[in-house]
Amino acid sequence: MSEAPAIRVLLVEDDEDVRLSTTQMLTLAGFEVEAFASAERARAQISFGVPAIVVSDVRLPGLSGTEWLLELRNADAELPVILVTGHGHIAMAVQAMREGAYDFIEKPFSSERLVAIVRHAIERRQLTLQVRALRDALENWHGIQAVLIGRSAQMQQVRRTVMTLAETSADVLIYGETGTGKELVARCLHEHSERRRQHFVPLNCGGLPEALAESELFGHEAGAFTSANRVRVGKFEYAHGGTLFLDEIESMPLAVQIKLLRALQERSIERIGSNRAIPFDCRVVAASKEDLKDMSDRQKFRADLYYRLGVAFIELPPLRERREDIPLLFEHFSLLAAARYGRVAPILSGAQVADLMAYAWPGNVRELRNVADRFVLGLLGERLTLARGSAEGEPALPRGLPQQVESFERAVIVEALRKHQGDQPATASALAIARQTLHDKLRKLGITAEEFKSQ
Repeated sequence: MSEAPAIRVLLVEDDEDVRLSTTQMLTLAGFEVEAFASAERARAQISFGVPAIVVSDVRLPGLSGTEWLLELRNADAELPVILVTGHGHIAMAVQAMREGAYDFIEKPFSSERLVAIVRHAIERRQLTLQVRALRDALENWHGIQAVLIGRSAQMQQVRRTVMTLAETSADVLIYGETGTGKELVARCLHEHSERRRQHFVPLNCGGLPEALAESELFGHEAGAFTSANRVRVGKFEYAHGGTLFLDEIESMPLAVQIKLLRALQERSIERIGSNRAIPFDCRVVAASKEDLKDMSDRQKFRADLYYRLGVAFIELPPLRERREDIPLLFEHFSLLAAARYGRVAPILSGAQVADLMAYAWPGNVRELRNVADRFVLGLLGERLTLARGSAEGEPALPRGLPQQVESFERAVIVEALRKHQGDQPATASALAIARQTLHDKLRKLGITAEEFKSQ
């Protein structure tokens, strides 16, 4: 997730001795504290989205803590407010919890209890503000950026390549693992080209019987074979002026590949049962999860067809190689699921974010969307991925703890570098580590700061 904002503690306590001792207690625990003698004096610090939490006594001169709670809830309903109460005011504090207080603590309290509650409230506030930032980013993105979502260097390169190729008529070959969004990229090529007013025609070649493949692609005349009762227009004809998308082309029967090659070379087809050539004008976008060059070397795919299709290439990175995009994508899918199911999109906990970032995602973006749907429907527990197996039946987290920690650390550093445009001193400061420590980590992880300076 994006860099966590620094959260202040706004302490409101009218007793000067208690105010000073509590301030010292929280400061020694590592929190940034601003103390006030009354709610009225602290009011100026409150606004929607303020990076802060509130710790307030219930009994205050003027505006009481419970009265101020209602005002704070109106300003920002998700602002954590911790109420401090004496023995005689517990019922009042419990009522305040029902009205939206984050927690309450009874006087006298131990430093350990106060620090633990404040730490949890700060973590919650950080997550809330990060989610808001993600949602703002999603709402403000337009065009291809709102479709091919991601802030990683890999996805920025994919978007640039798509926009460059969309302006041309070149056929395109898209590589990517299952679930990386190959059809989505093909649709973007179509929607951002001059062909967007004509048809986008998808055809999945996987499992398409050889007997039907030719009819699907080229069409047939009435009476061409026993069940051909009427003329059928094939995909090439239907895509005239638009885009034909051939998914899983590695599965196309070899006999059909020969006829496909001829159609691509001559830009015309013949329906089954006809001798008349029908010219077509469409862009062909093919997608494969296998290396077609390697398949052609093993005579599993026609080399001449590979070279005919392989004019321009787009390679989609698997999700595990662009982990910094996971929180943004998950939030996007959660919002879509919430709208679809009539639910409120819940906020991830810190442990859940770490879980998402450490998982291998063998099903890539498609699997992430599935998990987001289940999360919104309340079908998952605190751990979102740990109990889930991969498509191959492997454990969900096949790597050891050191590899998971390194992967998470890489994602956090990359996101900070992106935010600060490769500025290493600023990145080190944001991550609260020494510059030399950052330099050592960059060298260990194989990250080059320079590549982020133009982002």
